[in-house]
Amino acid sequence: MASSGDEGRVVVDLRSAAESAARAGDDAAHATPIHEIESLCMRCGKNGTTRVLLTLIPNFREVVLMSFECRHCGERNNEIQFAGQLQPKGCCYRLKVPSGQSEILNRQVVKSDSATIKIPELDFEIPPEAQRGTCSTVEGIIMRAVDELQALQDERKKVDPQTAEGIDQFCLKLRSLGSGEAAFTFILDDPAGNSYIENPNAPSSDPLLSVRFYERTREQQAALGFLAEPEQPGEGVLPASAVGSNSGGLQSEPHGSVGAAAGRRAIAQGNPDEIAAALCRYSAPEEVDVLPSTCGACGKECDTRFFATKIPYFREVIVMATTCDLCGYRNSELKAGGEIPAKGKKITLRVQNAKDLTRDVIKSDSAAVKVPELELELASGTLGGIVTTVEGLIVKMCEALERIHGFQFGDSTLEWEKKKWDDFKDRLSKLLSLQEPWTLILDDGLAASFVAPATDSLEDDDQLTIEEYQRSWEQNEELGLNDMDTSSADAAYNTSST
Repeated sequence: MASSGDEGRVVVDLRSAAESAARAGDDAAHATPIHEIESLCMRCGKNGTTRVLLTLIPNFREVVLMSFECRHCGERNNEIQFAGQLQPKGCCYRLKVPSGQSEILNRQVVKSDSATIKIPELDFEIPPEAQRGTCSTVEGIIMRAVDELQALQDERKKVDPQTAEGIDQFCLKLRSLGSGEAAFTFILDDPAGNSYIENPNAPSSDPLLSVRFYERTREQQAALGFLAEPEQPGEGVLPASAVGSNSGGLQSEPHGSVGAAAGRRAIAQGNPDEIAAALCRYSAPEEVDVLPSTCGACGKECDTRFFATKIPYFREVIVMATTCDLCGYRNSELKAGGEIPAKGKKITLRVQNAKDLTRDVIKSDSAAVKVPELELELASGTLGGIVTTVEGLIVKMCEALERIHGFQFGDSTLEWEKKKWDDFKDRLSKLLSLQEPWTLILDDGLAASFVAPATDSLEDDDQLTIEEYQRSWEQNEELGLNDMDTSSADAAYNTSST
């Protein structure tokens, strides 16, 4: 493609493209970064025109917009493809649409090529290959699915009338959902992390919309073009009987399996001294180990470095850092070590002075963050596990909001939405400049988060409050604790104790 601009940049933001087109007028329309390609129309078989625009949606992604039109039969379609990098994690949006609220159906939806759409109430699923990447609304995606189901109904009625009748009945149900006559759940699951559903209440949370970020599986990585090697049979942990069976003096077990098996036996028997000895036998405490990994940005092989350490007043943690020499991608995470606490923990910090902004903060994957004065709330898993300061946490939260809710910052944003975000930024600047005191709340069901006290003892810090609470069944279900089976470890522990 030809470059747009004096600096040779191909990608320009949408506002600049629109302004340049307005300045140039119709006589200089060829100067805009829109490319026209003659394409075959799949309906009439004649040639139509495909217009391609490589652009940047402000604060969101680099995208390729494509629009096809056939002047012979009037066929039209459009799609969107992502030109930027894949996100480090996949995302799953879950939107509850009540009946009679048509405004929910008008929410903007960005669906990438790899995204799957589900409506559980109808047991309906749109796989990635059924609909290409598109920028639409909830109603638009449903009605497009209806049109595609109705496309070959005339031929289907001649060949299989019974199936055609069933499809007609199903389309009536879909149309009722698209018109808001019935309540349903709209799920958008994208392993690439490049899909999006609008939250009009941002930066506050939306009671109808939930977002979950997750690690991709090997199958999902392979489908996205990542380097995902199949799991080898010898990669698992060897049973205890296999340890020490190497009578020939040669190491036939995979590297590290002896220490892993010994550590597993020690954990099952509940012996802390033996656990420490088994885990530290082949690596000194806080020695940095290296694991082969895959870059979350370019998909190439890279290294993940990690080590375990003990944080005073807190617990044992595992610090992980990933770097890619090819594209420069960097990522760091903090994982909690040790057993899962019986209760969750809620940490409340009253920020009053500049020293409070520099307090160390550990936020785990399972922690939700709230700032009541700012009406700011982030669900668990949004930022992952990070180590930062109070000020750094707030800045990272705002950056994440701008990335996730990028469409609400663009040139097509309504005036009331722009005013809401401007007011939010003004209140944020007041909080960070400490013009008034404010509150930071970390609610962690796994009790794996931490805020450093300002005194030597937690009890002497009047601004810091820590509350323990019993997790609900829903929280345990979300964390996977309800289905956790520890019978093998319990059996091993009882055997060793007797």
